[in-house]
Amino acid sequence: MTKRQRILVIEDDAAIRQGLVDALEVEGYEVLEAADGDSGLEQALADAVDLVLLDLMLPRRGGLEVLREVRTVRPVLPIIILTALGTEDDRVEGLQDGADDYVVKPFHVRELLARVEAVLRRSPSRPVDIPRFRIPGGVADLERNEIRFDDGRTTALSDREIRLLRYLACNPRRIISRDEMLLHVWQLRPEGIETRTIDMHVARLRQKLGDDPAGPGILKTVRGKGYLFDPGEGPP
Repeated sequence: MTKRQRILVIEDDAAIRQGLVDALEVEGYEVLEAADGDSGLEQALADAVDLVLLDLMLPRRGGLEVLREVRTVRPVLPIIILTALGTEDDRVEGLQDGADDYVVKPFHVRELLARVEAVLRRSPSRPVDIPRFRIPGGVADLERNEIRFDDGRTTALSDREIRLLRYLACNPRRIISRDEMLLHVWQLRPEGIETRTIDMHVARLRQKLGDDPAGPGILKTVRGKGYLFDPGEGPP
């Protein structure tokens, strides 16, 4: 049985959002929905989705900010922005920030569905997102929120650990500072914020990954700079 493609709709107008959900479900898609930028960003980073429909005018966190954050952590996730007529500058900025396409409100459902289909059709030729990857002695599965070891053990991962691992996996073998993690995983400006929480999350991840804290080989400390992630074995 073919797995249904999953689309996340981030739209604050309840009537428009419900119309999109209904139209997409009729076409056979599985649909998630969010009414504001914060919850939309959280779902885009934590859930296994194949495409995002993103309104630009959102409460709590604007659509362009959501777009930039998603692009940082999930650089290949297809995104179509929804814009109001007359906001050409926002459309241009959205495309420059990595949106795959845009649809202008008010739009015909047939046009939207055609654009969704076209973007999804192109997506297999893009670099692949990382739903899972090998680690020494096992597999980190970001879709199932767990680490599975070859000896049969499994360890559950929290939503925050999933987001942190996904960010690390998309930026392998690169030194990532604590400030960068705060900004792109916690969505917090680093100025004046104590970063001890990052060290605690890293320590827990090392434990769950089976990484030796005295001499870690997967999640390495680079003194004075941050952390470097080396999965070692590549895809499963």
